[in-house]
Amino acid sequence: MFVLELTYTAPLEAVDAVIPAHVTWLDEQYAAGVFLASGRKVPRDGGVILAAGEDREEIERLTATDPFVAAGVCAYRITEFLATKTAPALAAYRQRLPS
Repeated sequence: MFVLELTYTAPLEAVDAVIPAHVTWLDEQYAAGVFLASGRKVPRDGGVILAAGEDREEIERLTATDPFVAAGVCAYRITEFLATKTAPALAAYRQRLPS
């Protein structure tokens, strides 16, 4: 499991200009079953995405395809963690500690 933290690197006007393409990209990742939740940070200086995945390199490649990255308006910080406990609705994403 991964927490993807976006930090805006450009003025909000530049970010807002890319939002339609970014939302389309988000929708594609939700449809593919990769993204579980996402939204703006408060205050609005970036966003957060909760992503399911087994491979950090795959997630890194995926974030590089975000239109925000292509437009140079955000930077990603990727944090990998083992989701060993979840709400019942996320039970399918529970992970086991390596033995």
